[in-house]
Amino acid sequence: MSAELRVVLDQIASVVDVDQAGAARDLVVGLVETAPKDCTVEVIVPSGSAAEIDGVASVHALGLRRRELAASWQLGLVSGVGGGLIHAPSLMAPLAKHDRVHDHDQTAITVWDLNAWEAPQTLSKSAVAWQRGMLRRAAKHADAVVVPSHAMAERIGELAKLGDRVRVIAGAPPTGFAVPVDAGARRGELSLPSRYVVLTGTAGELQSGFRAAAAADIDAVVLDVAEGAEPRLADAASAAGLPERRAHIRGTLSLEDRAAVLGAASALVATSERSAWPWRAMEALTLGVPIVAAASGGHRDAIAEGGMLVSSDEIADAVVDAVAAGERRLRVLASDRAKAFSWASSAERVWALHADL
Repeated sequence: MSAELRVVLDQIASVVDVDQAGAARDLVVGLVETAPKDCTVEVIVPSGSAAEIDGVASVHALGLRRRELAASWQLGLVSGVGGGLIHAPSLMAPLAKHDRVHDHDQTAITVWDLNAWEAPQTLSKSAVAWQRGMLRRAAKHADAVVVPSHAMAERIGELAKLGDRVRVIAGAPPTGFAVPVDAGARRGELSLPSRYVVLTGTAGELQSGFRAAAAADIDAVVLDVAEGAEPRLADAASAAGLPERRAHIRGTLSLEDRAAVLGAASALVATSERSAWPWRAMEALTLGVPIVAAASGGHRDAIAEGGMLVSSDEIADAVVDAVAAGERRLRVLASDRAKAFSWASSAERVWALHADL
């Protein structure tokens, strides 16, 4: 195999989703490290972006900035991109008619979550319309649609006519994700208590997590909260029996702050049952944090035996056990499961995907 794989890196100068932006960069590093003989990696970036990644053969800068590029690609206007083997680590892709057989052009996209369909209230109306529109374009023009779990592969097949073009390639935790040496100071700056569980999910999904924290007599830290949602979540915690002063609502944190917070958590409680890759669960696995998660298909695929997967009405009892008698066992299980994921492994599967195409 001799080829150049061209990867879209759209969130270098303008980050829209911190997890997807980090995943895209980590994947490129993995692709460089695992490239077959005589194969190279080029990155495609919007105007005004500077991609400095060791080993990348070249950078193809486009004439539009990310916002304008997203609008252009939604309409199928992809001039200036060129052909070849194009891999998009998100829905942001130059999806247009091309000839894979004669010109050897191919385009693969990645879908990390289905929030635009299953939880549109968590996104802006424009984001929902854009994501739905891009999946429709993918159904017409993508040679492969990558999803991170088998459960999501089944679900996305219900939303778009993709046939056998859906491929499963798991994500991984951020490269080098570890508790920083100044973790205590970082937690202090975030005004966190000494003992807590971390909750993830939307307002409705978090009810079971708040009830669990109250049952376990432990504080709860909620991560990735949208701006302006704190009062509503504080009320939800109070309604679930957890006093407002024990519900610590936090927004998007830096990689180092997240590691500091997760590293000291008694458990991660993942309450969402939506079709989405569980980024925080991946990070918790890496740090050996006990995990209690809603028994969704996505959690079964990603967490598997690395945590306790229970129904929503069993989360409280599971958390009580996880922060006490079951803690040591769950830490070992989490650390063992973490070994199943790496960006190098994901990158090898991406190379294999394009070779198959």
